[in-house]
Amino acid sequence: MTDAMLSSEKRNRAWLRPSVMISISAVVVAGLLGLFLIFAIGVSVSDALSAFIEGTLGSPYAIAASINRSIAFALVGIGFVIANRANLVNVGGEGQIAVGGIAATAVALYGGVADLPAGLPFMIPLLAALIAGMIWASIAGILKIKVGTNEVISTLLLSFIAVWLLYWCVQSPAILRKPMTSSATLPESLEIPDSTKLPLLTGDYSFPVNVGLPATVIIAIVGGLLLTKSLFGVQLRAVGFNPVAASRAGISYSRMVLLALAVAGALGGLAGGFMLLGDQYVLKDGFSSGYGFDGLVAGLLARGSVVGVIAAALLFGFLRSGGINMEMVAGVPTALVMVIQGLIVVTLAGAAFFIGRRP
Repeated sequence: MTDAMLSSEKRNRAWLRPSVMISISAVVVAGLLGLFLIFAIGVSVSDALSAFIEGTLGSPYAIAASINRSIAFALVGIGFVIANRANLVNVGGEGQIAVGGIAATAVALYGGVADLPAGLPFMIPLLAALIAGMIWASIAGILKIKVGTNEVISTLLLSFIAVWLLYWCVQSPAILRKPMTSSATLPESLEIPDSTKLPLLTGDYSFPVNVGLPATVIIAIVGGLLLTKSLFGVQLRAVGFNPVAASRAGISYSRMVLLALAVAGALGGLAGGFMLLGDQYVLKDGFSSGYGFDGLVAGLLARGSVVGVIAAALLFGFLRSGGINMEMVAGVPTALVMVIQGLIVVTLAGAAFFIGRRP
């Protein structure tokens, strides 16, 4: 098994540069097709590009908003890469974000943490979000181990359940919905206490990047080291490469599957906590806004690289911000951003098929 794994590692390194070029090419092709679609719907391409740039780089606030979005994408993407190293596909980022947001809100509002000292008011809700996401993804791991359920199906269906659970929480006054004073009261939670909100790096709300950014960078570094320099990473690769041989070498397939999905879920739940405590402050229906699926695409685009996840997350964060501004200023539907992301996935899938057929 060792010789086979070393041979596989050499092949992976040999294909590293073409893989990077394929990812870049996928983004370029999708972007060009997006420009063509903008032209096809009758919108001035120059006006759309101007609005896009204004929405991403036009002000410190726009840059900070894009970075904050990228944090969630990066965490979900890193979780995807870790699970994928064991040949698992975690598509449940959306549900893991949802349960993380629910847990963070519940603890921030009703956990009695608001008056605690030394950063505990926001650290404890983040820990609750992490644990919630870990438990949610572990359900899929247990189903796979015990009854052989495909993790793609289970994580996807668990996402639907989590989204409806979120809807129930913000619609029910008995759970997290704020007290109704009139029929116009919105279905959302109370705003979390100020002490539970994530501190800003600059302290300036004109550039509201929060401490989630350095935390995510640290998580990315640790994740990269775990995958490339640790026994855990070797065991994940062994299980993904050949579960039978790994079992004969004393590596527990069940334990590694459960660990991989639990870590991926924990990062997804943490992403939900960062979103809720870092910039939204109120839990509402649809607060995750498809971030879990964007993080999945970032993980796909990265092609197994944690550094690639960070780059892809920044790309999608700025793409989201630019898409919102294009709709407001130039009249370009934000759905076009989703179309571009879909084109990236299709291009990557075709390129992966081409690489797989090459000798």
